[in-house]
Amino acid sequence: MTPNRPATPICDQLRAAGEWNPNWQPFYELDPAWTEGFMAVGLRPMLAGALNAKTMEFIAIAVDASCTHMYGPGVRRHIRKALELGATKEEIAAVLQLTSVLGIHTMSLGAPILLEEIAAKHSADASPRTTAR
Repeated sequence: MTPNRPATPICDQLRAAGEWNPNWQPFYELDPAWTEGFMAVGLRPMLAGALNAKTMEFIAIAVDASCTHMYGPGVRRHIRKALELGATKEEIAAVLQLTSVLGIHTMSLGAPILLEEIAAKHSADASPRTTAR
């Protein structure tokens, strides 16, 4: 710890365990205390023991594989750990299938707009046109 940098034991532990995502480094450089707090909040459910280790790995797979994160090294690490904890390929496939539903929002937003625009275009195309003379 340097005089201007707060202690960040959780971040340090994640680095030492090889679980530090390099994409977190810019957050850490900008605000180590915020990053430490963010990591503490994210790890709290795991550390509290409310869910078993295999379930926590399933959640970590879902987060890392989600369309808003897509962090391959994390997906690999958590799949490997889930398998070590006795997860089946069917369970992990189910996690990935459920996570893929996050992308359905694209269709939920875009499909109705597309239908509205097609209807508007057909309506405009069917309207009588006046020709300039």
